Amino acid sequence: MPKYVLWGTYCDNVLERRAPYRQAHLEGLAAQKSAGVLLTIGPTQDLRLVFGLYEAADADTVRQLIEADPYWQHGIWTDYQVHEWIQAL
Repeated sequence: MPKYVLWGTYCDNVLERRAPYRQAHLEGLAAQKSAGVLLTIGPTQDLRLVFGLYEAADADTVRQLIEADPYWQHGIWTDYQVHEWIQAL
């Protein structure tokens, strides 16, 4: 199955703004991980970018997961790109 890279951006004041949505966000990610579609995800140290790796049938599936996330729906993630990734090693 193809793998996909997510690169996205966070809003300003992310630590404060994410608080009301964090639990639902983490629960959704845990469900994706359990289902095998989410391999890993997390912020950069400076909390400006989010990086994720997915294994899914197609890029639209990944986009649907991102856009269903509370962080996207409430403007915590402000933009994203999904790219098919070729794992060389």
